[in-house]
Amino acid sequence: MPAPAAASPTPAGEAARNRDLLGIYCNDHLASASGGVELVRRVLAQHDDGPWAADLRQLLAELREERAALQATVRALGLPVRGYKQVAVWVGEKLARGKLNGRLLSRSPLSSVVEFEFLTVAVLAKRSGFETLRALADVEPRVDAALFDRLIDQADRQHRWLATARRQIAADVFGGDPWSAEAAADT
Repeated sequence: MPAPAAASPTPAGEAARNRDLLGIYCNDHLASASGGVELVRRVLAQHDDGPWAADLRQLLAELREERAALQATVRALGLPVRGYKQVAVWVGEKLARGKLNGRLLSRSPLSSVVEFEFLTVAVLAKRSGFETLRALADVEPRVDAALFDRLIDQADRQHRWLATARRQIAADVFGGDPWSAEAAADT
């Protein structure tokens, strides 16, 4: 596949457009970051003595840092922080614990499969958000381009280990070789 054509330079003085939409977008990502912190805290509690514990602890610390970076970016842009969105995601994360997983009163092994699958996908979604904010830095000097470059790299690293963990957990629960699909995967 050919490489995309180089983007045309941003005209001098061009500013961010659609501030109201940008506020919604940033608040949605900020709320998702809060939900991610809650989910990783729960997953870590279940895997605190397992092979993924150190990676989960690092992920939790990085998610907290990312959430703080998003909050700082929202403030720097002069956008309002919509706390109700964060509360709604927090409540949603708590309600998701009651999902049907084949067990009524105890934790199912399926829970770990689903949680790691969700985390793997969520990391890709937040990476997309970081890319959007990185692009905004080209026209908005209050957005720290270097910060979002670093967060994009961090999300790539997180996705690689989560994909590995997800494959192993799924194979432990359902059987099969966790590496058989690796050749077809991007990570």
